[in-house]
Amino acid sequence: MNFQQKLKNWQELLNLRLEQALPASSVQPEVLHQAMRHSMNAGGKRLRPILVLAAHEIFPNPVDPLPAAIAIECIHTYSLIHDDLPAMDNSDLRRGEPSCHKAFDEATAILAGDALQPLAFEILANAYAGDPQLGLDLVCMLSRTAGSQKLVGGQMQDLLSEGNDPDEESLSYIHSNKTAAMIEASLQMGFRVGKEGRNSKKLIQIGRVGHSLGLAFQAVDDLLDVTQTTAQLGKDAHHDSESGKITWVSLKGENEARLLAAQHTENALQTLNAVGGDCQFLQDLIQYMLNREF
Repeated sequence: MNFQQKLKNWQELLNLRLEQALPASSVQPEVLHQAMRHSMNAGGKRLRPILVLAAHEIFPNPVDPLPAAIAIECIHTYSLIHDDLPAMDNSDLRRGEPSCHKAFDEATAILAGDALQPLAFEILANAYAGDPQLGLDLVCMLSRTAGSQKLVGGQMQDLLSEGNDPDEESLSYIHSNKTAAMIEASLQMGFRVGKEGRNSKKLIQIGRVGHSLGLAFQAVDDLLDVTQTTAQLGKDAHHDSESGKITWVSLKGENEARLLAAQHTENALQTLNAVGGDCQFLQDLIQYMLNREF
């Protein structure tokens, strides 16, 4: 099976499992569950949960990585809902659809994001109850990543930096925590489910792959914000520059941003080679993420 077909198959499988994981839109309070489903079902490339599956495939075993993949997408989608709020990034579009607060209202959007957070940990606790240590490790990885020193901390620093002169130290902190940390966790969670998951050296290495990949991903994102249209992106184009956000493009220009994306991608690929195992799909995915156009 070629890369594109496998990617499509995994995306379809994830969409099905996400559909099954969320409460039905008819369950009371209906509007809350409709809002959760609106944001989850709006589309998206499902890159983070696919990274979970790809990391598990390096040293596969019979343990199902899909619950870990679903859990990380719940956290990612919650973060998008909250990021789009008027008090945060104030974005009207997400994944080509109205942002949750535009389709419903601000209070409902906040609660939809709030509800997706505990759902992620409920999924992990239930799915891996037969291996308590694995379940505990996954919960710790995801909760630490989603907390004040990673995902939420990166978002806070992003807000604090708006309108300020570009500062490389602040920008590196934002990108390492708001973006790269979740990609790092995706790979580490998938790897932890796999056969070599208790190999601490390899677990650290796959985390480094994720960190480099996350930095490359954000550099590409910064470029797309200024080179693509709103229709192509599925979200507001030029939003970062208009909001006064610091990006690699605003700090160093488009050429330097492209160079950084390529360098971080190469770092990710070199570190992945040291991990060993069956990493062909993940190698292809890393290249795909560098060359994406939306």
